[in-house]
Amino acid sequence: MPITVVIADDQEMVRTGFRMILESRPDIDVLDDVHDGPSALAAVDRHDPDVLLLDIRMPGLDGLEVTRRLSGRDRPRIVIVTTFDLDEYVHAALHGGASGFLLKDASPEMLVEAVRAAAAGDSLVSPAITVRLLRELATARPATSPRQPAEPLTERERDVVRCLARGATNAEIAAELYVSLSTVKTHLANVQGKLGARNRVEIAAWAWESGLATGAA
Repeated sequence: MPITVVIADDQEMVRTGFRMILESRPDIDVLDDVHDGPSALAAVDRHDPDVLLLDIRMPGLDGLEVTRRLSGRDRPRIVIVTTFDLDEYVHAALHGGASGFLLKDASPEMLVEAVRAAAAGDSLVSPAITVRLLRELATARPATSPRQPAEPLTERERDVVRCLARGATNAEIAAELYVSLSTVKTHLANVQGKLGARNRVEIAAWAWESGLATGAA
């Protein structure tokens, strides 16, 4: 079955471009494209897509509010695609439950991979944003203590999380650690359960906040 997608952006040219890119792939089917937040919520109710590509600045409801309202659902997985990489937007979107965050100047291949990753329960964050977040979190630890896992992570799980926090995909983690792709997925599922995290983005955020990503923990 193809991955089903709804696109929400207030610029018709952007919606048309995204649709052309995604519909050129045989495994992706764009069900609808809409221009504002209320229409995005209505389209999700109408189509029940696997993935919602969502702009932040839209009429009616912005993308962050749409993300918040959809955060309790199993689907759609939300990928924010925006011109604005302001830190407050990035943090609000990812902590609100988004599965990815891309800038609109991302390559067509990255857009496609973000949709595929989200549909698979994975995530993809623009590398430029990931690097900046890593740098910030390495130099400014949060005032509150990060959550503690229900059970200690194994050393291999810690290795996987460190790679994840650097922005590596599952395939890249498997190659770096010389393990299979299914093994990486199993480790991440175990870590997600121990942390009570909703997705791999929250796992990465925990790694940065706890110091695991930088070797401080």
